[in-house]
Amino acid sequence: MLGTVPRPEPRLGRLAAYRALLGAQARSQATYRISFVVDLVGNVGATLFDLVTVLVIFGVARDVGGFTLREALVMVGLSAFAFAAADLLVGNVERLPRYVRTGLFDAVLVRPLGALPQLLLMDLPVRKVSRVLFGLAVLVVAVGSAGIDWTPARLALVVVAPLAGVVFFGSIFVATATVSFHWIDSGELANSLTYGGKDFTTYPVTVYGGWFRALFAYGMGFAFVSYHPALALLGRADPLGLPAWAGWAAPGVALVAAAGAAAAWRAGIRHYRSTGS
Repeated sequence: MLGTVPRPEPRLGRLAAYRALLGAQARSQATYRISFVVDLVGNVGATLFDLVTVLVIFGVARDVGGFTLREALVMVGLSAFAFAAADLLVGNVERLPRYVRTGLFDAVLVRPLGALPQLLLMDLPVRKVSRVLFGLAVLVVAVGSAGIDWTPARLALVVVAPLAGVVFFGSIFVATATVSFHWIDSGELANSLTYGGKDFTTYPVTVYGGWFRALFAYGMGFAFVSYHPALALLGRADPLGLPAWAGWAAPGVALVAAAGAAAAWRAGIRHYRSTGS
């Protein structure tokens, strides 16, 4: 009909709403500039501490788990960037237990937007961007000083592997948060897998042994965040005997983790019952 104003596509409307939420969070956090700058600087501390810890260990040992400092720093860089970026983009989901307990999650569900994107954009920790940049700097310096024999395949891997690590850690954040749909006081369990996983991937998996290594490195896939990609970049054979192609499996492992997290989230939403508040 002439004169009728076309209605915007629903998808475009949702994207505009998400952009508005993100913009509002960024503006609100940057209002108090001194506090925001202090937070930016302070958030580098966690990654800096991990780096210093590794340097101290190598200060008293020539190699750790069969790896030199330069080789280990490649793993540190991969782990630091992947975790920091996932924490920035997805880490907000760890607030889910509090939202479920207080009934705020009920309000999230009644809005005409996806529940998970809303949770990620609520109080988005923009201040953590400094940690991502620092992790990226550590990775760039590490791969630049490790004496890597660069090939087109390794150039592709040094880009894809960190992004796969972001997806993997993001999936761990989401999957562990969904436990709160069934068990409200699950925060410590979630932290043991997210932040514990970050600590695990900072070092070569050869320093761990027995069932602990089997469970975390391969049962849960943490070895494919930094250890195996680092081996592929460095051109080193795996001391544990896995084939060379394992170094290129990070994207596949990340996709499997993402699919598992998505399934856990959908199951949690179906299981959720309103608090009634």
